[in-house]
Amino acid sequence: MAPTHTVKRVDDVRDRFRRLKRPRTRLPMGLLLTAPVVIFLVVFFVYPVAEIFRMSFIGDGGTLSLEHYTDFAGTEVYVAILLRTIYTAIIVTALCALIAYPYAYLMTLVGGKTRALMLGLVLIPLWTSLLARTYAWIILLSDVGPIVSFLSVLGMEVKVLGTSGGVLIGMVQVLLPFITLPLYNNMRTVDRRLVMAAQSLGATPRAAFRQVFLPLTAPGLITGSVMVFVLGLGFYVTPALLGSPSQSMLAQLAAQEISLKLAWGSAGAMSVFLSLLTLIVLMVAARFGMTSMLSRVGGKNAR
Repeated sequence: MAPTHTVKRVDDVRDRFRRLKRPRTRLPMGLLLTAPVVIFLVVFFVYPVAEIFRMSFIGDGGTLSLEHYTDFAGTEVYVAILLRTIYTAIIVTALCALIAYPYAYLMTLVGGKTRALMLGLVLIPLWTSLLARTYAWIILLSDVGPIVSFLSVLGMEVKVLGTSGGVLIGMVQVLLPFITLPLYNNMRTVDRRLVMAAQSLGATPRAAFRQVFLPLTAPGLITGSVMVFVLGLGFYVTPALLGSPSQSMLAQLAAQEISLKLAWGSAGAMSVFLSLLTLIVLMVAARFGMTSMLSRVGGKNAR
């Protein structure tokens, strides 16, 4: 009996040792799997952002200072470019929403082959270089291009390239998929029987759409609009090639501060302003989404 009892004790000790040892063997493996991603993010994202943030607070004398921020806020041209950037992003977001909403709605109504074709028209621009698409718009919108030539035949002498209109056209075409896809994904999950039930209770098709379908698709609309607005704030290539100096946006101004003046501190302050503006938009969107969720929960509880 004594040897058997001893063997059992040895087995128990061995099992306990294995249980204690398992977490130690899993932890290094998890670290090894995540280490490449963490290193990549630190080297190519965290460090550059932190360095830009640091340089924005270094004055010309090499000491900590807010002079780059005060210079930016006190220069009318810089403030005007910031306001133009915000205004352009708002207009582009509104135009994208007006185009994407009926397009996504139509995608939910058509058959499989037509839907695949419409979805392909949305996805193909994402597979094409942004620079190539912008150069294509330069050809289309030039004074001898097909669009201006067609308008001149109709007696409309207009100039599109080098104007704010050209910038808006290019930005809308580039950013349109970022709102169309969330809208379509949201719309295809909406139960159409809710709209039919509203109509059966006496609501007109317009009222049923406005009071039932539109609120149910609001999350997709808000998500896509936030994505388009945030991306529009930092646009550089399209405004630089399709616009003119009078349509410069803040990202262009920051690039010029570096390439022409080597003013890293001033460019860093502009980048911080853009980052803060983006964070404010995201915080407002998150707050709005949270409030909507709470109101839905409260409405269900009230019922």
